[in-house]
Amino acid sequence: MGGIKYMKLNYKRTFLVGLAFLSISMFWQMYDFVIPLILINKFNIRVDIANAIMAIDNVLGLFMLPLFGVLSDKVSTKIGRRMPFILGGTAVAAIFTVILPVAAKSGNLLLFMIALGLVLIAMATYRSPAVALMPDVTAKPIRSQGNAVINLMGTLGGTIFLAMKMIIKTENHDYSTIFYIVAGLMVACVLVLFLTVNENKYRKEMEDINYGDELIEDPEKLIETDESKKSDKLPKDVMKSMLFLLASIFLWVFGYNAVTTAFSQYVVNFFELPESLAAGFLMVATLTSVATFIPVAYLTSRIGRKKTILGALTLGMILFAIAFFIKDFSFFANFLFGGVGIVAGTITVNTLPMVLEMSKGATIGKFTGYYYTTTMSSQIFTPVIVGRLFYLIGYQVLFPYAVVCLALSFIAMLFVKHGDSRPIMKEKKLEAYDVED
Repeated sequence: MGGIKYMKLNYKRTFLVGLAFLSISMFWQMYDFVIPLILINKFNIRVDIANAIMAIDNVLGLFMLPLFGVLSDKVSTKIGRRMPFILGGTAVAAIFTVILPVAAKSGNLLLFMIALGLVLIAMATYRSPAVALMPDVTAKPIRSQGNAVINLMGTLGGTIFLAMKMIIKTENHDYSTIFYIVAGLMVACVLVLFLTVNENKYRKEMEDINYGDELIEDPEKLIETDESKKSDKLPKDVMKSMLFLLASIFLWVFGYNAVTTAFSQYVVNFFELPESLAAGFLMVATLTSVATFIPVAYLTSRIGRKKTILGALTLGMILFAIAFFIKDFSFFANFLFGGVGIVAGTITVNTLPMVLEMSKGATIGKFTGYYYTTTMSSQIFTPVIVGRLFYLIGYQVLFPYAVVCLALSFIAMLFVKHGDSRPIMKEKKLEAYDVED
């Protein structure tokens, strides 16, 4: 295995590849934060309808992300398989991102909704190709390190927007400057990617390594036998654990996504506080979530995934319950949302590995699909439900709603009996960041 031991990740190349994901994450952070405020405060759309609109991107994603991932597998051009989708998708998304504030400022709801729909379609066309570019140009044994870099770049993208929102003042819900800057940065990131990463050249190099060096993959492991086909079907007790695990993940995302999507509305419309304050708290949660990955990896290696997740869900319930009683969002709230970030980071690190622990090598892709179908389905329904509750009861329902969802997630996790093997600690600390977006 000497060939694997001395193989190193090309960090410069991987950071450049990560620019596409940085731009994507920056856009989605802006989308979640700004769009509901425009719909509610600029166009006077009912809060439940506005939150239902916020679920459109996840509905599109359910079928467009896998579709364009497959299409990009089959394309072959002079600039690569993924690059045409990344360049084209970014260009269309940037154009209509610039149109959004124009439509909002003029009060043209029809133009705004058309532009929003086209932006969401454009984003969905190149997210999968952008994510697939990293494994294309990275050798198999070091893809975990590459994935860590990509996730860090995504977090940086979200943080850039939140920092921008704290600095740039908006009056009368006019977000033109922010939209223009985000669109410009998206284009700049992808242009740098295109000019510095030769996709065809690097992919050919990696294909020669991945499939030409028998030291990297044991050929015996690639032979599919009748016995291995039979083993793809989960035993009843493992299937039961899988279903409860997916239910727990669904309910966790139900509660957490409701808070992250609706928090700007909660702070601005319920407490009538500055938007920069909401952005600051979310940025604290984002940064602490990333900082949590490494220590959580050590904790999990000692007590196991299930106990770690149960502890995080308990802490999450406590923090969201405290948040309900906060009437003065002062400096103390930074500690509160720092704790929320720890909860999010802890659960993110452990849930997907728990799902994959129940899979076989030949079914990892299928089980990853189960995971993402679960999380995206949850993100479709929870904005609609919480928006309806806002309309019927009021914004004060947000954190009790989240507490109930986390409590149900906790109960479902109690019935999970598999997928809890203690992972071997990775040699490089950066690999502890190896989680999916």
